[in-house]
Amino acid sequence: MAGIYAEAHASSTTVEGNCIGVNTLHGCDIISMQDLPLQKIHLILDKARELKNNPARDLLKNKVIANCFFEPSTRTRLSFESAVYHLGGNVIGFASDEALSIRKGETLQDTMRVVAEYADLIIIRHPKEGAARLAAEVSAKPVINAGDGANQHPTQALLDLFTIQECQNRLDGLAIALVGDLKYGRTIHSFAQACMLFDIRLFLVAPDSLALPEEICDTLKKVGVRFSFHQTMEEVIPKVDILYVSRIQQERFSAAEYQQIRQQYILTPAMLKAARSNLKVLHPLPRVNEIDVAVDQTPYAHYFQQAANGLYVRQALLSLLLNK
Repeated sequence: MAGIYAEAHASSTTVEGNCIGVNTLHGCDIISMQDLPLQKIHLILDKARELKNNPARDLLKNKVIANCFFEPSTRTRLSFESAVYHLGGNVIGFASDEALSIRKGETLQDTMRVVAEYADLIIIRHPKEGAARLAAEVSAKPVINAGDGANQHPTQALLDLFTIQECQNRLDGLAIALVGDLKYGRTIHSFAQACMLFDIRLFLVAPDSLALPEEICDTLKKVGVRFSFHQTMEEVIPKVDILYVSRIQQERFSAAEYQQIRQQYILTPAMLKAARSNLKVLHPLPRVNEIDVAVDQTPYAHYFQQAANGLYVRQALLSLLLNK
C-alpha cells in the first residue's frame, strides 16, 4: 500500500477491512472495493433502490456523521451531507484542512481518534493513498473512504454499479469502455475492481502514459475478466453498452504534461453516431473538456443521473452501517 498508510505501517501487514467473513454491513468500514464481496454489493444496491423508491426519514435519527474532507469535493461531500439529512441525522466536519490542528503538526491518527469521539461514523477524503485505511485502524467507529489520493473511491464505484443496473437492467453480460486517465483515476480503479465480480467485458481506452496500473490488469487476468487496450474512443463506441469517461486530472500532472495530453480524448455527438441504441455515457464528474456539452442533449448522456444516484447509494451505505 502506497502513501500515508505505508508510511505509518512500514513493517505491518495491511488489514483488509472489517467486512470479510461477516454476514452484515453493520459496523463495517468501507475502504476498498476489495473489502466488499458480491453479497454485500447486492445488499447495498438493493437498499439504494428501496430508498430511492420509498424514502425513509428516520434511519439516522440521533446519529452524528463526521464529514472529514482534506481535499476538495462537490458531489461526494454534498451527496453524503444530503444523505444524512434525508435520513434524519446530523453532520459535523470540514471541507479542507486549513483550520485544523494538522497545520500545527497533529498526526492524522490523532485527528481521527478525536473525531471518532464526536461522531457515530466518519467519512474521509484525503490526498494521500492509504489515509482512509489508517483512519479505520485508529477509529472505533465505522469509516467510509470518500477518496484517498489516486488509490480508491469505493462509494463512487457502488453508485456506478447502481446506475448501470438501473439503465441497462443488468450488470452481467455487458461491454464497458473505460476512457481517459486510467492510471491515476481512483474512480476507475475502484470500478475496475468491482467489475471483477461480474461478467463484464472491458475496453481500456487511454494513452500509454495513463494506462491502467499493471497490478490491476494482473488481477483482472487472474479472475478471468476479458479486457483489451485501445487508443481511440471511435474504436470501441460501436461495441459497448457503457462508455465511462474520466477527466485528465490536472492536479496530478505538471502544467507541461497536462497541456500535452488534455486534448487527446474529447467525446463529441458525431462520435456517437455509430453507438448502440442502449449506450449510456457515464462520467464521475467534474467534467472539464473531455465531453462536449452538446453530448448533454443526446439520449446517451447519463452522467447527471449518475451523480443524482450518489444520494441513494450513500443513504443505503449509511443506513446499513449504522443500523443492525
